[in-house]
Amino acid sequence: MKQPRRFAPLMAAIALALPALALAQAAPDEEEHEHTTAKTLDTIEVTASPLRNAIDNLARPVSVLAGQELDARRAGTLGETLERQSGVQSSYFGAGVGRPIIRGQDGARVQVLSSGTSSLDVSTVSADHAVTIEPFLADQIEVLKGPATLLYGSGAIGGAVNVVDGRIPMAPAGRAASGRAELRHGSAADENTGMVRFDGDAGALTLHVDAFRRESGDYRIPGFAFSPALIAEELAEGEEVDEFARGRLPNSALTTQGGGIGASWFGEDAWFGASAGTYRTNYGIPPGAHAHEGEEEGHEEGEHEEEEVEIVRLDMRQDRFEFRGGLRNLGPLQEINYRVTRSLYEHTEFEGDEVGTVFENIGTEARVEAVQNEINGWRGAVGLQYGHRDFSAIGDEAFVPPSISRDIGLFVLQERDFGDFKLELGARHDRVSVDPENGATVDRNATSLALGGLWHFSELMHLSVNLDRAERAPTAEELFSDGPHVATQSFEIGDAGLDVETSTSAEIGLHLHQGRFEGKASVYRSNYGDYVYLEDTGGEEDGLPVRAWVQGDATFTGWELEGSVELFENRSGAWQLSVFADAVDAKLDGGGRLPRIAPGRVGADLNWSLDGWRARVGAVRVADQDDVATLETPTQGYTRVDAGLAYHWDVGSAGWEAFFEGRNLTDKDARVHTSYLKDFAPLPGRNLAVGVRVAF
Repeated sequence: MKQPRRFAPLMAAIALALPALALAQAAPDEEEHEHTTAKTLDTIEVTASPLRNAIDNLARPVSVLAGQELDARRAGTLGETLERQSGVQSSYFGAGVGRPIIRGQDGARVQVLSSGTSSLDVSTVSADHAVTIEPFLADQIEVLKGPATLLYGSGAIGGAVNVVDGRIPMAPAGRAASGRAELRHGSAADENTGMVRFDGDAGALTLHVDAFRRESGDYRIPGFAFSPALIAEELAEGEEVDEFARGRLPNSALTTQGGGIGASWFGEDAWFGASAGTYRTNYGIPPGAHAHEGEEEGHEEGEHEEEEVEIVRLDMRQDRFEFRGGLRNLGPLQEINYRVTRSLYEHTEFEGDEVGTVFENIGTEARVEAVQNEINGWRGAVGLQYGHRDFSAIGDEAFVPPSISRDIGLFVLQERDFGDFKLELGARHDRVSVDPENGATVDRNATSLALGGLWHFSELMHLSVNLDRAERAPTAEELFSDGPHVATQSFEIGDAGLDVETSTSAEIGLHLHQGRFEGKASVYRSNYGDYVYLEDTGGEEDGLPVRAWVQGDATFTGWELEGSVELFENRSGAWQLSVFADAVDAKLDGGGRLPRIAPGRVGADLNWSLDGWRARVGAVRVADQDDVATLETPTQGYTRVDAGLAYHWDVGSAGWEAFFEGRNLTDKDARVHTSYLKDFAPLPGRNLAVGVRVAF
């Protein structure tokens, strides 16, 4: 496991140095001084669980991005917004697509949620499909690391990301009018982004309105779009250097817009809310990513005809309707909460001016949670969840047949304090059914169990231990694929006989909070039985390598570390240092590595504030990834430097903020190992953004 060995000396030094630095900086009269950011996060309620614990009172590994930190990290995709969280990286398929990867797991193993309900898009079907959630509308983003199947079913065996947007108000706003708005411009893609939100009380009703729009052109890149290795191959075949795109990534422009309205009525022991929203985006796929092989036809002998470069764009729309409410003070029950979501999703893939493939997904999800009053010290909840997905794809890239998927799950959570020790228990059972248009229905059962403990063995530290056994039912894509999947550059073949995937996981975490120092460290291991993955068969079909969905045992091991320390505070301002690092190793027990596993990272940020000013400068080092799967190419590491500056002032009851952000300030050519596009599309080059935001 090369990456952890590379970072081990550095992380050991950080782990030893930060507590010492915190103690050295602490003056006697400042020992009770709190670390503002860390303490704020510790009091944030995690809404993903029906028990709604504070983040510091959970044995489960959870991180929350909120407040000023969320403002500083917001980006065009959910994955990019979260990529500086330990254990979280992003997929990448051009500027329009970035899905969160948690501890090496992505796709159908990571559930993406909007205020506790599935996004109900088709982002797990293919790597080039976007998530239909807008980060700029988020109040907070919750990341559940490790198995989250107890709460959200087998599709969360690798974790879950919950974006809380407040579209259905969960409590009265407390004033007649409140809201926020933001405008920003970015230089790398000539990007303009604007959003506005309004919340207000009107008697027993609380109203919500939001809207956003983002436009950007083809983004700037430091050099060539193609990787050096790919250019070398093309040059060897007679291409000229001048024929390769450089300076800007072709066909990476996008337009995204949407909005929603919502309202809730609050009574003494009951409440009810509803919302309607739309999300629309049109984005391009960089040339090379969707090139169809073997399309030269009608050539006379000795005649050469150049294959035209396909310009592929995706035009996506989702209309989403939600209803939720609750009843309180019901005898032995503290409350009953319910929610129903209906989604109408469609996207069209255009190849030039021609319609290539149309994907449709009509999804429904319903959920009921009953939270009990404390019984002999036990607190808990029981829930029932139902999901229905009517999926179809028609066109050249319809590699998955139309299908109807249904799942129903029953879960129970319980917790109890025993002095300084807190015990958490949970169990869930799901019945998953996938019915293809022309084929036999596949039914699978998935059962998950969890045991967690949180021990506050001193005022300064607490220890968490989690043991999980989780199961995941295979998806329609894994069961029934049979055709060319251009996004993965392969001819995919599914297997209707795939069994459930089983994960047995263990994690130990330590949380230290000493005066001005806050630190967390964790190590974990997950043993997968019947892990589902794409395997190269060595064959070829339609000019593409044939890859089959198969099963085998696999092991994921990794660690995470994060810490922050308030260095000092004087007339020059308040100075704070934060660091994070993570690494994960994934291999098949029978030999070999799994593909597209995120490389290890280490990063640091220096933060400063004085009066209305605040600033930060930071860097992330991403390691080389040369522990690769068969036929997978390694990826070179890189370092990205970011910075930000903001000034806050108040006008009446409104708080204004002007800001500047710089990302990739050294204009580094960086390629994402988790991306199918690493040889076709680097990350954006230097991006300077300016903007203004207001909250009232």
